[in-house]
Amino acid sequence: MVRPKKFLGQHFLKDQNIAAKIVEALALPGDKNFVLEIGPGTGVLTKLLNQRPSVDLYLAEIDRESVAYLKEHYPELADKITEGDFLKMNLADLTSRDIHIIGNFPYNISSQIFFKVLEQRNQVKQVVCMLQKEVAERIAAPHGNKTYGILSVLLQAYYDIELLFIVPPGVFFPPPRVMSAVIRLRRNKREHLDCDENLFQKVVKQAFQMRRKTLRNALKSLNLPPSISALALFDKRAEQLAVQEFIALTRLIEQSREEVRPL
Repeated sequence: MVRPKKFLGQHFLKDQNIAAKIVEALALPGDKNFVLEIGPGTGVLTKLLNQRPSVDLYLAEIDRESVAYLKEHYPELADKITEGDFLKMNLADLTSRDIHIIGNFPYNISSQIFFKVLEQRNQVKQVVCMLQKEVAERIAAPHGNKTYGILSVLLQAYYDIELLFIVPPGVFFPPPRVMSAVIRLRRNKREHLDCDENLFQKVVKQAFQMRRKTLRNALKSLNLPPSISALALFDKRAEQLAVQEFIALTRLIEQSREEVRPL
């Protein structure tokens, strides 16, 4: 028996119907897709994934006790288990193939997992995961919504996002103190943004750090020329801008820097 560990944020799913719905949400093209399950724990999702012919299953698990349990109960997967912290993994070391990620994410590091996914976005084609409802709603929120934020913009720039269903605390052991939700992210067709992608991330983060202020004030530290900051766009607040508007804003800032660059 694997004991759930509080310091790892473990809440083991015990409801088979919910597990089946999560696995069914993974949309896979053809056979033998590289699927990486993050934090399989006691293997509730693992069992179902392992039965799908379209899945070539690999596991990433930091808990030594869970790893031992999984190797005992799924010996055919023993060589496909990576023991360690997903946040420190280089996915390109696992495979050169496209990766589909699935898992019941530890709530205390779910945002960090998504930033990791963003770093590897050209390899990670899909994510189906369960996480805290509040975080799921934030990621899927449209612009103009009060929960729309940094992760919303950065993830929606590269992924189509669907909030699939809500999950109550009682289906876990031990039950968390919050509601959960399952979301699906599928890589969109944007290979590159029409702007400097590093500057885009910087602009988005800076804009939301002072989300109650207008962009004119929130982006003051970027030292924008008056000709740019005087534009009507800068009367808005960060939450009012759609992804495409953030891309356009970043492009404007890029152009203003090019104009003042010495010859």
